[in-house]
Formats: sequence, structure tokens, C-alpha cells
Amino acid sequence: MWGGRFSEATTAFVAEFTASVQFDQRLYRQDIAGSIAHATMLAQVGVLTETERDTIVNGLKAIQDDIEQGRFEWRIDLEDVHMNIEARLTERVGTVGKKLHTGRSRNDQVATDIRLYLRDEIDDILKILHRLTSGLLTLAAQHTDTIMPGFTHLQTAQPVTFGHHLLAWFEMLVRDAERLIDCRQRVNRMPLGAAALAGTTYPIDRRLTATLLGFDGVCENSLDAVSDRDFAIEFCSAASLIMMHLSRMSEELILWTSAQFRFVQIPDRFCTGSSIMPQKKNPDVPELVRGKSGRVFGDLMGLLTLMKAQPLAYNKDNQEDKEPLFDAIDTVRNCLLAFADMVPALQPNLAVMREAAFRGFSTATDLADYLVKKGLPFRDAHEVVGKAVALGVAEEKDLSELSLAQLQQFSTLIGDDVYSVLTLEGSVAARNHLGGTAPAQVRAAIERAHNRLATLQLPSS
Repeated sequence: MWGGRFSEATTAFVAEFTASVQFDQRLYRQDIAGSIAHATMLAQVGVLTETERDTIVNGLKAIQDDIEQGRFEWRIDLEDVHMNIEARLTERVGTVGKKLHTGRSRNDQVATDIRLYLRDEIDDILKILHRLTSGLLTLAAQHTDTIMPGFTHLQTAQPVTFGHHLLAWFEMLVRDAERLIDCRQRVNRMPLGAAALAGTTYPIDRRLTATLLGFDGVCENSLDAVSDRDFAIEFCSAASLIMMHLSRMSEELILWTSAQFRFVQIPDRFCTGSSIMPQKKNPDVPELVRGKSGRVFGDLMGLLTLMKAQPLAYNKDNQEDKEPLFDAIDTVRNCLLAFADMVPALQPNLAVMREAAFRGFSTATDLADYLVKKGLPFRDAHEVVGKAVALGVAEEKDLSELSLAQLQQFSTLIGDDVYSVLTLEGSVAARNHLGGTAPAQVRAAIERAHNRLATLQLPSS
């Protein structure tokens, strides 16, 4: 490639050290699609003849078939996916293959390939997210009345329903989907035509190429088009948030499947055992997802660090953008796939959940609210209930198990109607407002959630 300028060959070590074909060959479909669109545009503006265009396009399609059939030999000495394909094209169709690179540079070519690739991967991830969130809604609909403890500080706080808790997971993930949809808009801008950094002297039609490739528009500034990778950083940021949410869900599943909680069972097909302890059933999928969140966070930090000190325009540093981006894509996709299969198959232990909600004085706030409705200021009600809880701790009884006389020693406002608010069902049913845990509200929220999924601008199948 450098024969016209260099007086000696690159050493074998430097050739391998600077090559990217080992990992960027996964861009071959996008590279060939970009080249076909570029050749089509060049013929449209008269830089190529129609015959030359057809020769190039047919040659590129044949090369794609060779790659997909395993007949293509990737060469380190040709550095990257772009030069490997271009060199093979010239071997196949002759001198006309050398005309393909007219009016473009590898700088705008690679930026275009990455955007095309990332756009496709975002579409795939969004489909998996849709499957996971739909599965969550199906499971939540089965458990709108299933009572479990809600926690703050990992201490029993108030009773909620399992369906309500699953909807909290749904809200996290639907925001993740919205972020990816928003990110995709900025990914879907075409750099091709910026050439090395300043544009080209040929009469190219960038909007035509953008239309052929399905871009929403073009990158407006040639310097920026070839040199920034903020779109990849933005994706890794969104991916990090997805992994953070999956890690939080994993942490809860790991706790819930322990002998100390026993809230849910994960089907055996998502677990492994121990080489020495025959009783063990380890929640390996959630544990791995929790661990893999760290590598995606690292991918984000790697890209931020890569870009932070680069002057305009393109620098060789940017070759390091692909591996962290590819890793983030692969990791988040696989983790979502695992969850999309596993979460709808969770088997909650209804009796254990209910019994756990009964422990820890989870209806204490209900008793305070009861007293406030009787006319007692909330701070005074808080103190009364605190004393009642202290008695319950001393006697190892729940508030609902204390006698009326015992409760009335703390406030004469307490009547025999108090027990209706101290039941678990009464507690969750009382939160009957938008966003509350009342079963009626959970059912309404599930219906709204289905409508929200239907209105998200997800990619077509």
C-alpha cells in the first residue's frame, strides 16, 4: 500500500502490531454494502461507467459469498478488512477494482462501517430487550396478587406484590430501550464523503449514498465525521446502564434463590452444581451477568480515555475503538438473551414470599396512617407505632398478633377496626393510586406497559 512513499518494508512485527484485520473482519458485510453504495453513487455522478459499476458490484457480492462460505483468506499484511476486500476485488475483476476507492479514504470508510454495524447491532439488541420486557409483563400479570416483602436497606419495609416488583424491573429496561432508540438516531448519520478529513474534489452525491445505505442524513463536517467516536461512547454508556440494571436484577435473584430467602426458583437449565458439594444449585447466569457488568463499564472507560486527548482529525489511536465496542455489544446482547430466556421461567415460592412479608412489622406504616386518619398528627402516630413495634419485638409477635388492649395502651384512638389495616392484603390494597402496589393498579400498569411497548419505535423484524 505504501510503495510510492516508503523506501523499506514494514517489519513483520510492526505489520502485525498495527493490523486490525484480526478483529475488524466482522465488519465485512457493512464494508461491502458501503462499497456497493459508493460505486453506485460514483456511476450516478459520472465518475464510473455503468459497466465499471456493475463489474465492481458483482465482484463485491462474490467476495461476500466467499467470506460467508469460508473461502476467503484474510491477510495480516493488508492490515484491515477494507484493504483485504479491495485487494481481493482487484484480483478478481482487474484494474477496474482499483477505481472503487475514488473519492473516499479509509478514514471515512471505517467510520461508515462502524456506524452501519452498530446500527444493526442496536436493532438486534432492541428486539431482545422487547422480548425480555414482554416476558416480564407476562410474569407480572400472573402475580398481581402475590404478596412479598418490599425492602429498603435490605430490611423489611412494606408489603408489595411480586407483580409490582417485576414492573420496577420493566421500568428500568424500557428506559434502556428508549435510550438505545435515541442513541440510534445519532449513530445513523453517514460520514462517507468526508474522505481523509477535508472532503474530495470529485462531484460526489453524499445524500444519494446515504439514502442507499439507509442513513437518516450525513455528517455535516468532514473533520468531525472521520475523527469522533462519540456515537460509540454513547452506545457504551447506554450498554453500561443496561448492564447496571441487569446486575441489580441479578443481585436480587441471587439473594432470592438462596436458602435464606427461597423466594424464587431458577430452572435447572440456567444453573450449575458444585464439584464437591452435591446439594448445591448455583445461580450461575445471574452471577455471570453481575460480573460481566464490570467489563462493559471498562469498555466505556476505555473509549472515553481513547478519545479524550485526540486532536482533529483521524489518528491511529482510533483503531482501538473497535475491540471495546465489539466487546460491549457482544456482552450486553448475550446477557439480555440469557435474561430473556430465564426471567419468564422464574418459579416464585408464593407461601415463602407471603410468610416473609408477614415478618419484620411490614404493616407498621399502615398503623401510623390509621392513627393519622383518626386525627393524630403523623409525628405522634410515628411514636405510638414505634412503641407498639418495640412491644412486638419483646413478645416476638407481629402487630396483627397483639391484642386490642395491648395496642390501646399506646393510643385510645385504636379500635377493633385496626386489624383490617394490619393484614397484608389490606396493606397492598390501600396503595390504590397510580404507581402503587395495589393489585388493581398493577393490572392497570401492565396494560399501560403493553401499550408503551407497542408505541416504541423498535426496528422492524
